[in-house]
Amino acid sequence: MVSHVLIFPGQGAQKVGMGSDIAREFPEAAEVFASIDEALGVSPALSEIMWKGPQDELTLTHNAQPAILAHSAAVHALVGAKLTPVAAAGHSLGEYSAYVAAGSISAQDGARLVRRRGELMLEAGQIRSGTMAAVLGLATEAVETACAEAGRNGSVAVAANLNTQDQTVISGDPDAVAAAGEACTAAGAKRVVPLEVSGAFHSPLMQPAKAGLEKELRRVEFSNPAFPVVANARAEPVRDGGTAKRLLAEQLVDPVRWVGCVQQCAELAGADTVFVELGPGKVLAGLIKRIVPGAKVVSLGTAEDVAAFMAAKA
Repeated sequence: MVSHVLIFPGQGAQKVGMGSDIAREFPEAAEVFASIDEALGVSPALSEIMWKGPQDELTLTHNAQPAILAHSAAVHALVGAKLTPVAAAGHSLGEYSAYVAAGSISAQDGARLVRRRGELMLEAGQIRSGTMAAVLGLATEAVETACAEAGRNGSVAVAANLNTQDQTVISGDPDAVAAAGEACTAAGAKRVVPLEVSGAFHSPLMQPAKAGLEKELRRVEFSNPAFPVVANARAEPVRDGGTAKRLLAEQLVDPVRWVGCVQQCAELAGADTVFVELGPGKVLAGLIKRIVPGAKVVSLGTAEDVAAFMAAKA
């Protein structure tokens, strides 16, 4: 029997119109969006921002994060009964979506958590301005060396997102990130691309947000997940709710070890396994194929994707 690894996207996958087609086509998905709108209680409603924009409003961290989780949760509500999950992982905020799918928390609690997480991250970025840049075509070890050199003057530069073996996002103080980027270019990186972000995510500059997030996490009961969720901060499977909370807080200041997460999922899954990306976009599918050559990956983000998947499983 085919088993599945559930994969959930992170910030950057948002775009105006996301999820509107599945809400129109599937009443169960529409119910998920409506329940999250009610849970958040913001005006305009999250779904209105998702479906009508404007894009700059949707891109705000505290909107983008719950929007992506809502989209992922709506897709999972439609296809979850057709899946046989052996593990799950999510990229940054996607880890919260993974715990929703694993039954640790409700979609409503997940949306409230990542909404507050986004607010805390924005506030931390205002306390100490930071930035991020993607380094393409250079081994992670070389990027880490460049960051260590750039951080010697008291500024911070760290490898924040280990996306593939040769695609790494760096994060920290603007001067240190710029210096690390220059060093990466000199070391042979194909490109260094500055990212439009409101702070230095997954770096020590997010420390002010960590205490606030820990407080929010304490308010929510996490059940033990129905299947292991591989945590970004350690690239290790989590099987209990207490560990889930601790590692979600650590994730704010630690790297997203995506390569390790995918490799760990592949080990847990075995040979006859399909990675299923649930939510907007197909970015993670591309990364998975680079991390685990020959991996079978399906992306489910649109009504057409979902209908085809359900028809094939019927």
